[in-house]
Amino acid sequence: MDILSNSVLFSALALVFTLLTVQFLWKNKAKKKYAPVAGTIFNQLLNFKRLHHYMTELAAKHTTYRLLSPFRNEIYTSDPVNVEYILKTNFENYGKGSYNYNILKDLLGDGIFTVDGEKWRQQRKISSYEFSTKILRDFSIRIFGKNAAKLAKILSDAAATNQTIDIQDLSMKATLDSMFQVAFGVELDSMCGSSEEGKKFSIAFDDASAMTLFRYVDILWKIKKFLNIGSEASMKKKTKIINDFVFKIIHTKIELMESSKDKSLMKREDILSRFLKGTENDPIYLRDVILSVIIAGKDTTATTFSWFIYLLCKHPSVQDKVVNELRELANAKKIANFADFAETLSEEVVERMQYLHAAITETLRIYPAVPVDGKICSSDDTLPDGYSVRKGDLVVYQPYAMGRMKCLWGDDADQFRPERWLDENGVFQPQSPFKFTAFQAGPRICLGKEFAYRQLKIFATVLLNYFEFKLSDEKRIAHYRTMITLHIDGGLQVRVLHRNIN
Repeated sequence: MDILSNSVLFSALALVFTLLTVQFLWKNKAKKKYAPVAGTIFNQLLNFKRLHHYMTELAAKHTTYRLLSPFRNEIYTSDPVNVEYILKTNFENYGKGSYNYNILKDLLGDGIFTVDGEKWRQQRKISSYEFSTKILRDFSIRIFGKNAAKLAKILSDAAATNQTIDIQDLSMKATLDSMFQVAFGVELDSMCGSSEEGKKFSIAFDDASAMTLFRYVDILWKIKKFLNIGSEASMKKKTKIINDFVFKIIHTKIELMESSKDKSLMKREDILSRFLKGTENDPIYLRDVILSVIIAGKDTTATTFSWFIYLLCKHPSVQDKVVNELRELANAKKIANFADFAETLSEEVVERMQYLHAAITETLRIYPAVPVDGKICSSDDTLPDGYSVRKGDLVVYQPYAMGRMKCLWGDDADQFRPERWLDENGVFQPQSPFKFTAFQAGPRICLGKEFAYRQLKIFATVLLNYFEFKLSDEKRIAHYRTMITLHIDGGLQVRVLHRNIN
């Protein structure tokens, strides 16, 4: 008998097959384990001003958890084993993806922080070479020392007149000046207020950063952008200011290098000149590369230095230990001139400052410059802790929350204690980059890590050698502004007092 001609038997077989298929699918679904739901994206929106506190509270309850969103699952983890899996072991499955790219591209374009694949590999390769050259390293040390001395002069004037100063504002200006010199080879001089365009650029850059992060919790941002209203209308204006300023510098530099017969210009140490020395001179590409360098070198360093000064003010004994070390190692007691002292700070000198390195690292543990970082899952996966991840899920690790977890750092995790990074001989002992995630890890580990430490150490050494820092309001508890990088909300007002250098 032809069973296909027997409709009753065929229907019965089809029903059995369907039931077996459904049973098989349900069994496989049951095998999957999903992280507990801890809230929704709307909870993030309601807690936006204290977003990292909110996420730390959730992480204390669930090492890995989910937030529900209308468009995708959002999975947050503070488990170092998961972090290593995402950032290293299964790196290819967790990239920026179109979701992150669309949010970030208006500010950062196709820079290294927004792209995957060949574009990322190309920029990573070129940038890795540039940051490793002795020419750029030596050039940056000179620039950092020069701008640290210039900042010291401003602080000296404030100390003489007993004025309070916003150390975060000055740090932002100082690192912006440094990065423009290192990246573009131009004197911005925003510390002295001589560049009105530079000031507008800096304000626009900070505002655009905040509005970019807000897109992660604003499900209507694409509609606002299409209609050119609200925060997206402001975002458009801010990015235009940024682009106009950067393109102007790039075009000027290209014209100068093309028209000049002086071949020494082709040997300039700044990053833009070195990129132009090759074949790449597309202004849009250069804009994206240079803005990525600026956001990496300006915001992260300035915010870290601001939090560092805040913590030293709250812990004067640590401030004293840092000063004792730098005076012992830098031979600074008899050098009264800021610039002369800065010139003595070679890489070898600052590398020997183990306690200073520990104090900066401890600052980054508590106040990481980039408090959260998310990746998009490319294909269905299972994390080492057993939780399933689906294609298209946003998977986020949380440096801010991880730095506060007692299960990772002990019962004193909420205390500022640089000694936790030192062995019995006072030598710095690094931790796993999957536990201390301030610089990412794996193939995307921050190329400018040593660059940032170098700038922070030089600024700290010059300023702390000559000045004692105190909060203008010693009872103040600093809070962050929720943006891509962890700025102190409202700045940091401090008093500076001259130290005795004899």
